[in-house]
Amino acid sequence: MTSLRIALGLGFAAAALLASPASAQFFMQSRDMTSNVVVKGDEPGSGVVMPGATPAEQRAVLIWNMRAALNVAALQCQFAPTLLTVDNYNAILRDHGDEIQKAFDTISKYYLRTNKTKAAGQAALDQFGTRTYSSFTTVAAQYGFCQTAHSIGRDAIFTPRGEFGDLAAARTRELRNSLVPWGEQRFPRYIGRDTTPVVMPRLDPICWNKKNEWVTKKCGVQNWPPAPGIGVATR
Repeated sequence: MTSLRIALGLGFAAAALLASPASAQFFMQSRDMTSNVVVKGDEPGSGVVMPGATPAEQRAVLIWNMRAALNVAALQCQFAPTLLTVDNYNAILRDHGDEIQKAFDTISKYYLRTNKTKAAGQAALDQFGTRTYSSFTTVAAQYGFCQTAHSIGRDAIFTPRGEFGDLAAARTRELRNSLVPWGEQRFPRYIGRDTTPVVMPRLDPICWNKKNEWVTKKCGVQNWPPAPGIGVATR
């Protein structure tokens, strides 16, 4: 009876593991992107500079930047479905949509306030959106960015409504860190180049007689085949 209970318990445990897919792991050990820095939004590298922005407007920018980054991840990281970047992003819009919309409205009012005409304000707002999205587009650092966006997106769907801005302030630096390319951290390796000079045989007619034999008296010791070197495969 005890053996049966153990077997059933192991079976249920295995079923639970199969029901929850693991997130993609690109390296044996990924680079640690985390940061203890909580940003306000006006720090260098936090996003588009907004001169004269109030604290409320800076917080709105943090919220919108985080939304934009997770939107980019939903588009760029679909090559790894287990990261759930699309599902997480859609859930975030449902849970935090009101806070995100208010942030966008605050940013829109900032550009209307800091430009002379409504048209100029709209143009500046459009430019802000383009620069924000472009700042999260990466190719070389895609693995690190996608893993980080997955982690933040997962935490965002468990963040209480009205606190998405706090999450953005706490995780923005980590997200920016992930835009720097990093590779394997557990087993760093270097693939070098074979620097052994390429040696070609001398084919000058003067070095060969009519029997196609090498003439040492005229050309010295034959340089072919070359002495064995150290190739990439033997390192």
